[in-house]
Amino acid sequence: MNITVTLFAQMIAFGLLIWFVNKVMWGPLSALMEARQKRIADGLSAAEKGKHEQELAEKRAIEVIKEAKDQAQEIVAHGQKRAAEIVDEAKETARAEGDRIIAAANAEIEREVTQAKEALRAQVAALAVAGAEKVLKREIDAKAHEDLLKDLAAQI
Repeated sequence: MNITVTLFAQMIAFGLLIWFVNKVMWGPLSALMEARQKRIADGLSAAEKGKHEQELAEKRAIEVIKEAKDQAQEIVAHGQKRAAEIVDEAKETARAEGDRIIAAANAEIEREVTQAKEALRAQVAALAVAGAEKVLKREIDAKAHEDLLKDLAAQI
């Protein structure tokens, strides 16, 4: 055989092999490579999008935490204000109760002073009658001179 025929046969076989590989294997292999490249690009895009969303979520979380802290401080301030109001109301109530008790005690003292004065007047009247008896050397009738004794007690 001749080298040329073999060379041509090998070139034709090589050409058919290239055509076959290009037609049968290279197309699907290229499609698989492109699909894989697209999946990788989509994955990278999704990762970037996820990173961006994570940053936004972190910012929102910080804002929500700040708002919650503000609300908590507001609630605490309101509670402290209400506690101060309750203490003030309790002080005012205690002050009013104290004033009422003092007024009742003063009324009780006034009543006892009046009773003591009445008792002293009665004793002074009895002493005056006893003294007058001794001075006059006779007994004075208390019932007969009741008006006179009341007038004397009122003057004392």
